[in-house]
Amino acid sequence: MTRLTFSPLKSLRLSILAAAAMAAGFAALQPASPALAQAKEPPACAAITFRPIPPGTGDGEQEAGMYKSRFGRIVVKGTVKGGQAEGYFVTVNNARPAAAATLPPSVAACAQTKKLPAPGAAASACAGDSFRVLIDRSAGKRYVLLYARQGRSWQMCSAGVA
Repeated sequence: MTRLTFSPLKSLRLSILAAAAMAAGFAALQPASPALAQAKEPPACAAITFRPIPPGTGDGEQEAGMYKSRFGRIVVKGTVKGGQAEGYFVTVNNARPAAAATLPPSVAACAQTKKLPAPGAAASACAGDSFRVLIDRSAGKRYVLLYARQGRSWQMCSAGVA
């Protein structure tokens, strides 16, 4: 019959080995260097969804939502009068994108992959129950489009180059 004994020294050795194994596993999950992590490119096509400004918000320019990454900061804002949002617009890195006269075909392809209609004429008033910012970088420039959803249909509000 074998007799089991408890050894504090053996327990300490096992704890040290377990901690070393966990540290090695965690180090393997980390990027090799900060320069390697920064070398990643932003996606060629992306869409970010935002909620509208809730009713009863104070008058003036209000934020509906904000998205921030290492590639920039996107904010959807609305103009509120009498507690109701009247129009929405998008800013990229605290500035409105410059209006885009023409859009390359890659923007329509990007919109199609994100289940949005192809860009056409901008809506006269931008209002809806949900908003989506479409970003296309495949043509060499960063095209930013704001879409508003009314019920089940999306319509383009604005298109610009940021």
